[in-house]
Amino acid sequence: MKTQAPSTEKPQAVEITQKITPWEVEGDDEGIDYDKLIRDFGSSRIEPTLVEKIERITGERAHHWLRRGLFFSHRDLSSMLDNYEKGNNFYLYTGRGPSSDALHLGHLVPFTFTRYLQRVFKAPLVIQLTDDEKFLWKDLALEKCHELAYSNTRDIIACGFEEEKTFIFSDLNYIGHMYPNICKIQKCVTFNQARGIFGFEGGSNIGQVAFPAIQAAPSFATSFPIPLGGSVEWGKTKAAKNFPCLIPCAIDQDPYFRMTRDVAPRLGLLKPGLIHSKFFPALQGSKTKMSASAVNTSIYVSDTPKQIKKKVNKYCYSGGGETVDLHRKYGGNCDVDVAFQYLYFFMEDDERLEEIRREYSSGRMMSGEIKAELINVLVPLVENHQARKKLVTDDMVERFMAVRKLTY
Repeated sequence: MKTQAPSTEKPQAVEITQKITPWEVEGDDEGIDYDKLIRDFGSSRIEPTLVEKIERITGERAHHWLRRGLFFSHRDLSSMLDNYEKGNNFYLYTGRGPSSDALHLGHLVPFTFTRYLQRVFKAPLVIQLTDDEKFLWKDLALEKCHELAYSNTRDIIACGFEEEKTFIFSDLNYIGHMYPNICKIQKCVTFNQARGIFGFEGGSNIGQVAFPAIQAAPSFATSFPIPLGGSVEWGKTKAAKNFPCLIPCAIDQDPYFRMTRDVAPRLGLLKPGLIHSKFFPALQGSKTKMSASAVNTSIYVSDTPKQIKKKVNKYCYSGGGETVDLHRKYGGNCDVDVAFQYLYFFMEDDERLEEIRREYSSGRMMSGEIKAELINVLVPLVENHQARKKLVTDDMVERFMAVRKLTY
C-alpha cells in the first residue's frame, strides 16, 4: 500500500494569524475569521440555497443554527443530500472527549444539532467517547477518563437521542472492533504528514501521534460491523462499505477529517461529509478559551439557577459602553457582546432576538437588561436538561452502549 498522500484535501497546517487546531483555538483581536478558515481549510460555505434544500428534503423549517449561519461550512453535504433524495441514507458520527463530570453549553451545540439531524433524516448515529485521547493529552489517570466517559454518557442521552438509532461507545471498550481500520489508516499516513496536519513535535508522545487514526476510524461504516453492517465478519458487508457518514462538528476538528478524506479512496471506502459549526465563546469573550478546569469560563449543565445568574452577571463580557451616557449615545456592540452571542445560539424566537439586537445596538437596552434576557433563556434550558438527566438510569446507559444492530 502506498504511503504518499495526494494533496487534493489540503492536509497541511494552516498558517494564519489565528491558531486553530483540535486542541487550541486562538483568534486575533477581531475574533475568528471564518471566511479565512473556509479559504484555508478548503471547505465550502453553507449558502441559503443549501439550507432551502434541507428544508425541502426534510419537509420542515431548518434548525435556527442553520438559518443563522452558526453551522456555516461543509464538505460534500450537497451531494449527500442528493443521494438521500434517491433513497440512500447516511449515518451520523459525532463525539466527546470526556475531561469533566458535566458538559458545558458549548458541548451541547454539536449534540443538539446532531439530535436535530437524527430526527429529520431518521439517521443512525455513533457517538465516540475519546477517553484514550484525554488520557494522552491531559493530566488525568486513564481510569478517571474512562469513568468520565460514563458520566458524560448520561448528559448525552439527556439530549434526547433515539435509543434504537444511537450507539455510544468508549474507545477503551470498543477499539478492538475498529482496529483493522485504524491499522490501515495509520499505514497510509506518514509521520511527516501527521506533523504537518496536527503540529506534532519531538515532545509529543507516540500515543498522540497515533491517535488521529482512532478518531478517523468511526468515519467508515466498516468500523461498526454489528451496529451498521449487521455482521460480525469485519468489513465483509457491502451495505456497510457503501454507507456514507456525515459528521457534525466544530471546525477545529476538521484536520482529523481532511486526513480521513485523503485516506478513504486508498482504502476503497467513502469519504465522510462534514458540517462545521462556529465556535461557542467563553463567557469572557472570543479571546478566552472555555476550559473544563476553569468553571467560570462557561455555563455548565449542572449549574444551579443561582450559579447561572452569578456567572452571567459577573463574567459575561459586555459589548456595552463604558458609561451609561456613552452606551445611550453609541449603543452596544452585539458582535462582541457575549450575552447577545449566547442568545444568538439559544433563543429560538427570531423576532425577539432581532428586537433585542435593535434595542441593544441603539443604546435603549442596557447591558444588565440583555444579561437578564440571557438568564431567562438559560435557566429553563439547563433545568430541563437536568430533569431529563434524572430519568437516565444505569440500565439506559448500558443499553445505549451495548454493541447491537441499530434500527434505520
